[in-house]
Amino acid sequence: MSAPAAKVLEPARFPPGLHNAYWFATFNALSFPIVIGGPMILYAKTLGASATVLGIIAGMMPLLVIFQIPAASHIGHVGYKRFVYAGWGMRVLFIGGLAVVPLLTGVLDATARLALVLLLLFAFNLSRGISSCAWLPWITALVPENVRGKYLTRDAACVNLASFLVIVLAAFTLGEQPAAWQFAALFILSAAMGGLSLVFLKRIPDVEPPVESRRKSSEPVPWLAISQHPPFRKLLRANVAWAFAVGGLGAFTIAWLKTQAGLSEGHVLLVISTAYLGGLSSLWLLGPRLDRLGSRPVMMFCMAAWAVIVTGWLALAGGALQPTIPILLALQFLMGLAAALVNMANVRLAMAIIPVMGRDHFFALFSVVGSLAMGLSPILWGVLIDSLRGLDITWHGFALNRYSLFFALTAVVFLATFWLCQRLEEPKAVSMEALLRDILIESPQRVWVRLWPKA
Repeated sequence: MSAPAAKVLEPARFPPGLHNAYWFATFNALSFPIVIGGPMILYAKTLGASATVLGIIAGMMPLLVIFQIPAASHIGHVGYKRFVYAGWGMRVLFIGGLAVVPLLTGVLDATARLALVLLLLFAFNLSRGISSCAWLPWITALVPENVRGKYLTRDAACVNLASFLVIVLAAFTLGEQPAAWQFAALFILSAAMGGLSLVFLKRIPDVEPPVESRRKSSEPVPWLAISQHPPFRKLLRANVAWAFAVGGLGAFTIAWLKTQAGLSEGHVLLVISTAYLGGLSSLWLLGPRLDRLGSRPVMMFCMAAWAVIVTGWLALAGGALQPTIPILLALQFLMGLAAALVNMANVRLAMAIIPVMGRDHFFALFSVVGSLAMGLSPILWGVLIDSLRGLDITWHGFALNRYSLFFALTAVVFLATFWLCQRLEEPKAVSMEALLRDILIESPQRVWVRLWPKA
């Protein structure tokens, strides 16, 4: 009787070959931050993009995730690996097209080049939106349940470290007054790193999709019934609120740093690179805790933290604080840390509550609902910011302008998201108080016990 018991207690291990997923994540993260992150936002600004256009660029990727809905029905026939590989390969081709656009300065005017950028970004994000619907089902089937948190924290560490390095490189590449060829060089680097990521993607072990997903059925997918699954419905609501709160912050903090704080392109990128160091530190803060403490308290803690972070940006935009480098770096670091924690906890919770039956369609709906909100958010915030261009009221030394109002409203949405996270269902999760006690009291005590000299 003892042998079977020992087998049950044996901890789950990562499957052989999973290390290729970390290499794929690393090289992928050396590619996409250039195309959908700060460098692309700054290049669009050089072409005269308004806040609304910046919102469209920031929201295009999550908006086009809607194509996961029709694509999910084809995963079972194509297979997880082939489905993802085809889409990621197409993305690399469109990045190559983007690298040509800055070199057309003498051929096309700024408006035409901006239109071409939008067209190529649409194609890039469309291929990504279709193929990404196979990624989460693939990883969920591949990674054992009780080590998924460990996998997600390591994956986040790879992504954030690589993203930090490439954004710092981009900052030194662009410098003070970047020329068109410097942006072209960054886009060529992005395409090259994307191509290398495909090598490791092909080496990740494949998993056979469930039998029911490989069967052709004339019955329509019960999307309404899927969305009404109680734990899943509550998670969708929290994801929508979170997306509307955070969706515009990446683009419009960059725009504020460039236009209001007066930083150069290189300095803007150096400042925002700190966010990836914050994301990297999530491995130390949450790595050993996520599987043990659960996702719900982490999400609640992060929403409260986000409200405080955005209040800091509100104080900067209103003139209550001066935009000194230490303050900007601290805010960016905390933004990266909080975003990484939310993303890891959110995906892990989805893995836990989504049933095996219909998993592909559950994950497709999960990705699409949150991504639609994430895509609409920067567009709506951009329209609001553009419409309030003339707002400039000073009250007791505090400036009420379009950016300070934007940050104030996002703080309100974060508080609403905190309330929705309280209602999430996760039977094995601890309370937020237990999470704080583990981080602030028990963990420091363990460190001091180890460091205290023994008699």
